[in-house]
Amino acid sequence: MSTGGFKNRVFSGAQPSGNMHLGNYLGAFRNWVLLQEEYECLYCVVDMHAITQWQDPADLAASTREAAAAYIASGVDPKVSILYNQSQVAAHAELAWIFNCVARLGWLNRMTQFKDKAGKNSEQVSTGLFVYPNLMAADILLYKATHVPVGEDQKQHLELTRDIAQKFNHDFECDIFPDVQPIIQGEGTRIMSLRDGLKKMSKSDPSHYSRINLNDDTDTLMKKIRKAKTDAELLPATAKELAGRPEAQNLVSIFAALAGQTSDQVCTSFEGKGFGDFKKALTEIIVDKVAPITEEMLKLQADPSYIDEILRFGAERARAIAEPILNEVKQVVGYIR
Repeated sequence: MSTGGFKNRVFSGAQPSGNMHLGNYLGAFRNWVLLQEEYECLYCVVDMHAITQWQDPADLAASTREAAAAYIASGVDPKVSILYNQSQVAAHAELAWIFNCVARLGWLNRMTQFKDKAGKNSEQVSTGLFVYPNLMAADILLYKATHVPVGEDQKQHLELTRDIAQKFNHDFECDIFPDVQPIIQGEGTRIMSLRDGLKKMSKSDPSHYSRINLNDDTDTLMKKIRKAKTDAELLPATAKELAGRPEAQNLVSIFAALAGQTSDQVCTSFEGKGFGDFKKALTEIIVDKVAPITEEMLKLQADPSYIDEILRFGAERARAIAEPILNEVKQVVGYIR
């Protein structure tokens, strides 16, 4: 099955767990801004996903507003794209339950992110953490989204979404859901920790020096780049020669993504130079790109009622799309309405 006959529509979202960082911007937000020029886009603050692990209620509310502020400050236009928080659209939960009854246990057992997050305590984590890929599928298919921007670590979940869509269509002999296509992002989509080039940059890393937060001031940004882990070797002529040097590779990738260049072009520019010189140039470009986002985020967060109004408006628009689709699903399933 193809997306033929379905409207070109993008769905994407991020969890509001605080400390939106450079990895979120380069791996998602920046690309969302470009996509809103070509597709109908829904950008969601996925606060329902956030509570699969315990959240302080006040912190969750603040983090939800921070995430929305980060989206807008990065260039998402809430008058063009639909920007809302997930919990304001109850249809997400309703469709997720139907998908809980469509997805197979074996499919969920293969989800590597659950294994990573649960670790050795899989018997102690919430059931929500186990079935949240079904909710993710509901997030996408609730709007009959045809495209989802994904990084390497999300491909497995998108495949599950496609499996659920195909099984639902097959089981109920219908053609409700599209075959969702990935939008593979370019240079810098997977930004790694500044302290460990083998780990993805993450909000949950206990070291504040592992990431560039979008609300870091200039002095903090400069300090974090100075302390970023590197190696003693000089920069090579090509990106291929960075193999086996994960920290060096990561910093070059960050520079390339912010400069709109390839990693090869960055290596050519800095060939034979050490990381002292390179970090100075990297700091300049990070400050140039991030400081305006930080300034706009702080301005938005100073008026939480304004953010709340944007989210309510977006939720109304999202419900207008979601409710007819959910009603169609309920009819196919056999619910009496």
